[in-house]
Amino acid sequence: MKRYLILILFSFQGLLAQVQFETKVSKTTLGLNERLRVDFAMNIDGDNFNEPSFDGFRVIAGPSQQVSQSWINGRSTFEKVYSYYLQPNQKGNLTIKQATIEYNGQAYKTSPVKITVTAAVEQPRDPNDSSISADNNLYLIADISKINPYVNEPITVVYKLYFSNNIGISNFRELNKPKYNDFWSQNIEIKQPVVEEGMFKGERYRYIVLKKAVLYPQKSGKLTIEPLSLDIDVQLPTNRRDVFGRVVIAEDSKRVSAGAKTINVKALPEAGKPIDFSGAVGNFDFKVTPTKTSLKNGESLDLIVSVTGKGNMKLFSLPKPVVPNALEMYDAVHSENVSTTLAGTSGKISDSYTIIPQYKGNYPVKSMQFSYFDLGSGKYKTISSPEIMITILDGPTATDATVSNSGNGKNKISHTEQFKFIKLKTNLVAVAKDDFFGSKLFYGLLFFPFLMLPIIIVLKKKKEAIDGDVVGNRIRRNNKLAKKYLSEAKKQIKNKEPFYVALEKAMHNFLKAKLHIETSEMRKDNIKELLLTKNANPAAVDDFIALTENCEIARYAPSSTATIQKDYDKAVSIISDLEKQI
Repeated sequence: MKRYLILILFSFQGLLAQVQFETKVSKTTLGLNERLRVDFAMNIDGDNFNEPSFDGFRVIAGPSQQVSQSWINGRSTFEKVYSYYLQPNQKGNLTIKQATIEYNGQAYKTSPVKITVTAAVEQPRDPNDSSISADNNLYLIADISKINPYVNEPITVVYKLYFSNNIGISNFRELNKPKYNDFWSQNIEIKQPVVEEGMFKGERYRYIVLKKAVLYPQKSGKLTIEPLSLDIDVQLPTNRRDVFGRVVIAEDSKRVSAGAKTINVKALPEAGKPIDFSGAVGNFDFKVTPTKTSLKNGESLDLIVSVTGKGNMKLFSLPKPVVPNALEMYDAVHSENVSTTLAGTSGKISDSYTIIPQYKGNYPVKSMQFSYFDLGSGKYKTISSPEIMITILDGPTATDATVSNSGNGKNKISHTEQFKFIKLKTNLVAVAKDDFFGSKLFYGLLFFPFLMLPIIIVLKKKKEAIDGDVVGNRIRRNNKLAKKYLSEAKKQIKNKEPFYVALEKAMHNFLKAKLHIETSEMRKDNIKELLLTKNANPAAVDDFIALTENCEIARYAPSSTATIQKDYDKAVSIISDLEKQI
């Protein structure tokens, strides 16, 4: 009997035991290069454990599960732990979000834990450990060709990763991409990085070139190139050997950054600047070439305005020809044949104008001028094209056409003028008027307030329900903002920078409305994962992300109205497709 009583007491003790489910961390403040251990511990055997998303961290190891149970002085203790090892991806205040479990049909959650991530810290080494460290054997360098250029003078930036012969590299990941704010940039493709050898800090190192870019500063003053940061998997030899006498290689990770670079950009001199200067900087040749100068009535010619040379080829406009009224000139067809290397951008750009004559005669196309700033001499130069005479061999003359037009219109009165004296609209007023009192309108206005009361009550309740729906209101607000900015982008098609700002806001608010996320959660990998979980087409998702990233670059890149219109149509198409899919 006593045995059963003890069992019953233990059963009640288990029932009355309080469920504990908490998050334990090895530290709450750590450096960017340190690791964090996170344990999710519970005193019951919970089911359906769901880990948090670990935003801002990279999972290095885990989860590993540990279960322990013991009896001490007749009292049972139980503990189950899920452990993770994390490394932060960024500095700042991060949060380990809530994990969840289920126990006896009820859900339990941990409390969020705030983690402060500081800059990388120096980690002490064991003096007895003679293994090689990556700290003094791995460097990321940004080589800048010139730190004090003129506005629109090309400079190059080359990112090189130096590593000594003592270590090996197995993989690397970009943590932060370099940002070229206030620069027009052109990346030079590197198909396959090649390991080369060179001198660095007076010693021989191996190195690989990771990125190459040509930059054209768009304004004067101090401009900053944001750094490239990498997370690199390295192989380090240790002081241990295996059974065959070979050195044991340890796997580790190292974060390196090229550091921010400051460029002092000089403004172009005001002295001697031509009035028609459109921003061309470099060394150029200017030509105006007609396909023919003598033609018959009904034929056409093409007038080609072209610039060849080396410089900021995509960042200036060509002068427009001025022709007599007797020559009908159509809008230009723009073409480019340029290439970009570490030496800069070179090639040819041209505008081709189709011209159709109206009357017989000789018509001059005035001389045109093209001005540019020559970096070699540090002065402005102007090239003038010769005047071109266009000869029309046959057809009507301009004088005959004028006489013919005036003769056709003589003493001719239009039908509108002929019947202008007749008044076609009248305002008739009835002689006998009905009294307002007792009319249908009178009774309608009398009972109208009473008929509106039920409608007002229903509308009020509906408004209160809408006001109480916080999530729904946020979704509707984001939908309205997406439509508003998309409409704003359409209005700004001829203004490049406001267009891409509005287009980017439209796409962000579309995501907020459809995925129920905030601005802080808008990371490329998170957006892609959420869209795919909602059965979105992977191709549409990739197009959406690519267009979003292109909005920032396109603000500083030259774009034609056709290109901007194409981006707008593409955005509408992608949003429409995702709307149907999710």
